[in-house]
Amino acid sequence: MAEDSIDELLRWIVSVERRVILIDYLKEHSIAKASDIAHKTNRSTQNISRALKEYEDRGIIECLTPGKTTWKRYVLTAYGKTLIQKWKENNSGPF
Repeated sequence: MAEDSIDELLRWIVSVERRVILIDYLKEHSIAKASDIAHKTNRSTQNISRALKEYEDRGIIECLTPGKTTWKRYVLTAYGKTLIQKWKENNSGPF
């Protein structure tokens, strides 16, 4: 994994608030559910679900329950863990 691709992905995350909210949540939680994140951050479940889908499409997270249509659970991939580590190095607190 090239350093440039991680830096580019971090810029992509910072460009949209829901993505920043999600990465900050993933720093502290090993499993992510849209409803939990939405409740904690006062965002809509749809907004957070969209961020989860964007992260999944980029290989940052994977769905543990792909057969379900609701109440899906997500975890970081190895690539996502590397991304989180780089985020922590560059950002000491929430955005």
